[in-house]
Amino acid sequence: MADQRITMNAFFKNLRLVVLVAVVAICAKADFATAAELVPTPAISNAPSCYKIAVCDWMILKRQKLGAFQLAHEIGANGVEVDMGSLGQRPTFASTLTNAANQQQFLDKARELHLEISSLAMSGFYAQSFAKRTNTLQLVQDCLDTMKAMNVHVAFLPLGVKSDLVQHPELRPQVVERLKAAGKLAEAAGVVIGVETELDAAAQVKLFDEVGSPAIKAYYNVANALQHQRDYVQELQILGKDRVAQIHCSNKDGFWLQNDPQIKVPELKAALDKMGWCGWLVIERSRDTNDVHNVKRNYGANATYLKSIFQKP
Repeated sequence: MADQRITMNAFFKNLRLVVLVAVVAICAKADFATAAELVPTPAISNAPSCYKIAVCDWMILKRQKLGAFQLAHEIGANGVEVDMGSLGQRPTFASTLTNAANQQQFLDKARELHLEISSLAMSGFYAQSFAKRTNTLQLVQDCLDTMKAMNVHVAFLPLGVKSDLVQHPELRPQVVERLKAAGKLAEAAGVVIGVETELDAAAQVKLFDEVGSPAIKAYYNVANALQHQRDYVQELQILGKDRVAQIHCSNKDGFWLQNDPQIKVPELKAALDKMGWCGWLVIERSRDTNDVHNVKRNYGANATYLKSIFQKP
């Protein structure tokens, strides 16, 4: 009987111990849950980056060709800057995109490959005079009509060699007058014309203020700043986010962007982040001169690098 009492006492002692351990565990779990509820779980954002990477169709040797989209897809870009076509002494651009069926083909191919048309380019003005050509505004209107038909919101207009206001300051009145008129056309179309000039940022601000149209903005070219030994970060800050339509984000040929000693892409991103600017970064050049004709290799390397900086999680 004594042995039985000892056994029962041991049983109840062990039972009390088990219950105590269980209660402690339950309390600890409750405390842990309460503490966890006080610390919010970090939100996981699946929102895409506000920066997108494009390539110029004429620079990848596919000017106004449907194959530009397939090549851009293989390069890893998010979109294509499509040119309006060569100009020369023609009455208008040598464009196939005045045809609605061709426009739809381009749009369908872009959609199929999950790409966008970042902008339409009037690259013909690299060599033709925006200030002196008699039908300048009709050419601008032809571009704007195509933009409207294809739902593109930015046009690229280089003032080029013959209307370079650094080399030809005497052309300023004509350039300003025509940009004012082009601005009115763009405002009516609900789009923006991004103008590339050789002027420094402070002079560009004066030019755009003189033009006075919200539809005329800067198409900033990093290579221009570097060529003239100007600080591209400082220039972008002077222009401010509301004056920059798009950016040609590359340098002259020589090195890929990640190997170029002149351009610090992480610093560029930090500056744009601070400005609150978002938009398209379009690759023009920055080709490795040891293999300059290898389109896919050069633009693929640059697109991959820009995405690693501007679109990293």
